[in-house]
Amino acid sequence: MEARSQGLEERLRDEEMGVEGNMVEWCLPQDIDLEGVEFKSMASGSHKIQSDFIYFRKGPFFGLACFANMPVESELERGARMKSVGILSPSYTLLYRYMHFLENQVRHQLETPGHYSHLAAFYEDKKGVLHAGPGRGGSLPPVYWLPSIHRYMYPEMKITHPAGCMSQFIKFFGEQILILWKFALLRKRILIFSPPPVGVVCYRVYCCCCLANVSLPGIGGTIPESKPFFYVNVADIESLEVEVSYVACTTEKIFEEKRELYDVYVDNQNVKTHHDHLQPLLKINSADREKYRRLNEQRQMLLYSQEVEEDYNPCEEDLFVLFFLEQNNRIFQTLLEVSASQDKTLTAEHARGMGLDPQGDRSFLMDLLEAYGIDVMLVIDNPCCP
Repeated sequence: MEARSQGLEERLRDEEMGVEGNMVEWCLPQDIDLEGVEFKSMASGSHKIQSDFIYFRKGPFFGLACFANMPVESELERGARMKSVGILSPSYTLLYRYMHFLENQVRHQLETPGHYSHLAAFYEDKKGVLHAGPGRGGSLPPVYWLPSIHRYMYPEMKITHPAGCMSQFIKFFGEQILILWKFALLRKRILIFSPPPVGVVCYRVYCCCCLANVSLPGIGGTIPESKPFFYVNVADIESLEVEVSYVACTTEKIFEEKRELYDVYVDNQNVKTHHDHLQPLLKINSADREKYRRLNEQRQMLLYSQEVEEDYNPCEEDLFVLFFLEQNNRIFQTLLEVSASQDKTLTAEHARGMGLDPQGDRSFLMDLLEAYGIDVMLVIDNPCCP
């Protein structure tokens, strides 16, 4: 696919003037519905940057597109040629492996427009994998310019992104990852705003979903899965209105005003919520600081081990996911044990045993019990005020 990148205001102005905006230039297969993909694959505001990559969703499919912007001496193209080349797959887990190919192809399309032989060969090579996936039929959802690659999305998150993704996430948010962890575990609607480039922000969406893994049987049956929507724009408003849980990112500031679409809004490093009952979760408590200290301690030990043992395989991404998986399992294991006990009483001692602050995490615990439908009685008193 090739498209011209525009911001929202520019798109509206061009529509009034009758100027053609973003468009799908080429795709395989040709008989698929690609409505809206021309805007999903090129983030609003991309005309201000030279290159980017972007993850997004289209129906049950996940897309990865690489964008590039090249100056040209052409009034018709307004002095700049901007294109994206991308793929859709039933799973996002290994899309990043094809980023180098997409980066090369978008540059090729900018320099020699209209030559699609490499893209067609790529499609022919990969399409068989898609055909083997579930849901194949006459109404196959869009598979964007080059469909697709891997098996259906695994029920659990996989470590699927390049090395450094998680460490950048931790460095960017610091202790606030514990705030995001609580909101992710509660399956709140989390929207991350950032101006372009949006590629690294799509990684933050993925990392945020990784905070909510639970591997205990019987947990999560009554609560929606943690779903990465990746990049969204104004064309996604209708679909977001019916979602009860998601993590997504956007470059369009107008979303901040549409409070009915999200529970948590993240403006760069500023995490906020307009819901009064969620305000207590924005405060970092002593147990959060202790978890953050332990996480960094384990990261340092890992880095040291990698230096002294060349054959040491675990990576930082593994450590990050396992840290929160074990934390989550510890919480739910305790809650399940208490709910199976005779008096079903959850005490301050239980909270401390779960790595939580009995007072600072009281609101979080109450929300967690309600969200997951766990039948226990919380007997941690509110702090007394003089």
